[in-house]
Amino acid sequence: MVAFTGITESGIISLIIAFVLGLLIGFLLKNVVKVGIIILAIIIILIAIGALSPTTVENALIHLGQSASQAESKFSTYLNLLPYNSIAFIIGLVLGLIKG
Repeated sequence: MVAFTGITESGIISLIIAFVLGLLIGFLLKNVVKVGIIILAIIIILIAIGALSPTTVENALIHLGQSASQAESKFSTYLNLLPYNSIAFIIGLVLGLIKG
């Protein structure tokens, strides 16, 4: 009789956590893209009717880019905590993007 000792309780919990993290991040990414498209449509409409000038939008984007680079440097340490190499994380991420 061969004993199979490859699957442990902590391994199963790690897989579940990786899957749930992937699922939540997939939901988040899909909703962020939706909001971005809506904001882009609003900006285009406001430029088309003359309520905003393209230079105003350009200045706002430059300021937003500077803020985003500062936020990215603070957030990058947390990105290393995600289990990118886990197949359960990738499956959760794809399902979150599709179903989100």
